[in-house]
Amino acid sequence: MAERIGQVPGEVRLAELVALLSLGTDLGLGLPMEHVMRQCAIALRIGDRLGLGEADRGVLFYSGLLAWVGCHTDAYEQAKWFGDDLALKAAGRESGAVAMLRRLGSGKPLLERIRVSVGFLRQGVRDVNDMLTNHHLATDELAQRLGLGQGVRDCLSQTFERWDGKGPLGLRRDQILGTARVISFSDVVAMFHRTRGTDGAIEMTKKRGGSQLDPGLVKLFCRHAPELLADLDQPSAWNAIIDAEPALSSPIGDDVFERVLEAMGDFADLKSPWTIGHARAVAELVDAAARDQGLPERDVALVRRAALVHDLGQLGVPNSIWDKRGPLSHVEHERVRLHPYLGERMLAYLPTLAPMAAIAIQHHERLDGSGYPRGIAGDAITPAGRLLGAADTYQALLQKRPHRPARAADDAARELRVMVTAGRLDGGAVDAVLRAAGHRVRRRREWPAGLSAREVEVLRLVAVGLSNKEIAAELAISPKTAGSHVEHIYAKIGASNRARAGLFAMKHGLMTD
Repeated sequence: MAERIGQVPGEVRLAELVALLSLGTDLGLGLPMEHVMRQCAIALRIGDRLGLGEADRGVLFYSGLLAWVGCHTDAYEQAKWFGDDLALKAAGRESGAVAMLRRLGSGKPLLERIRVSVGFLRQGVRDVNDMLTNHHLATDELAQRLGLGQGVRDCLSQTFERWDGKGPLGLRRDQILGTARVISFSDVVAMFHRTRGTDGAIEMTKKRGGSQLDPGLVKLFCRHAPELLADLDQPSAWNAIIDAEPALSSPIGDDVFERVLEAMGDFADLKSPWTIGHARAVAELVDAAARDQGLPERDVALVRRAALVHDLGQLGVPNSIWDKRGPLSHVEHERVRLHPYLGERMLAYLPTLAPMAAIAIQHHERLDGSGYPRGIAGDAITPAGRLLGAADTYQALLQKRPHRPARAADDAARELRVMVTAGRLDGGAVDAVLRAAGHRVRRRREWPAGLSAREVEVLRLVAVGLSNKEIAAELAISPKTAGSHVEHIYAKIGASNRARAGLFAMKHGLMTD
């Protein structure tokens, strides 16, 4: 029996989706992909040296992948006080509080930096003190939604504790769960092994032993560092970490799969207060629009799920860009243009999610080739990608952004129709989205490649060899308008000359209809 696209594709386990989520943590921390997986691998190896049982190894596995998943929860506040939140976390994790304070007002003019520093004394200190608690609450919420056990949740609640009792809960020494101590220790090892090698990792754990880190773990690590760190520099840690899952779980059911994707989308939206709730709203809208177009249930499920995770890649863009109130610079625009690609690369780790990834990456592509990240045009944008692009655009317009107020629903609808006229969005997809959003839209004949009825008229004349001037005379329009129509048609159908336009018209039966 052929696989149904709408069902859980192939054999997908919860461990694979949690590992996939850890790639988002890498992006949110400004670290290379798979850093968190390598940290988890170190924790599991230390657990083996300690002789931990299967249950504790399971706790290490999931806690190791999730310990820092809430790191972007207060990225808005981080960017507000310190500038680029990704650079802040990268510097703070290695160099500590002093490095963080040096970044106060980073990227701002001198007078603005002074103002930020004064404000930090009033409000910023409180924001920073709340950060670890916020991270834990967000991580615990996710662990609960994923259905992970109390053992994992308890471990995650203590991973920021310190051996000397100076952590957020004030627990010290053996009051801290052994699994939590291993996770905290492995985080430090992975960080310094990446930047300073094995000798550097040994040196830094010795310096932190007895203060941040369990001195017993320091001794164990120093004795066995070469074995514990062996093969961590392999091109990819994915297969090794998935194979290391302590208890191989059965493939998850359809309802669990959907719930995990929803949780992933929600957590990506937490990156900025301006996007909270965006993914779920787009998913509901595109689901209704796909049904309006009469798509099979399996395809409706596929585009809905792509919508839930379409913005995962936004974790890799700093909040100093997402939350900027003024116009973006060219460099900032280029970073924004990367986020669909980053999300697609995350999803591509699971080949069975490839159909979903192929749709998600298209949500900013445009029919005339002006979109991103790949600048594809015309038929290269799939029908599902067109629906997602229209739904994402409409929902974004309804939400307030730092550089503009929220649009009224009718204003958002008008803007989408302008984009259809300009040849950027597909008319059929826009109509379906607007009907799904409650707008009154007359049903019309659906033409291929999102062509309008007028564009079909122009295409027929192009196909028989008429010039722009001759088309203008035939249709009683200006030559400039005729040329604009031809340009939009070529962009939509992926053609660049009369012969190719004629082939497209013939293929779709447009010359005799």
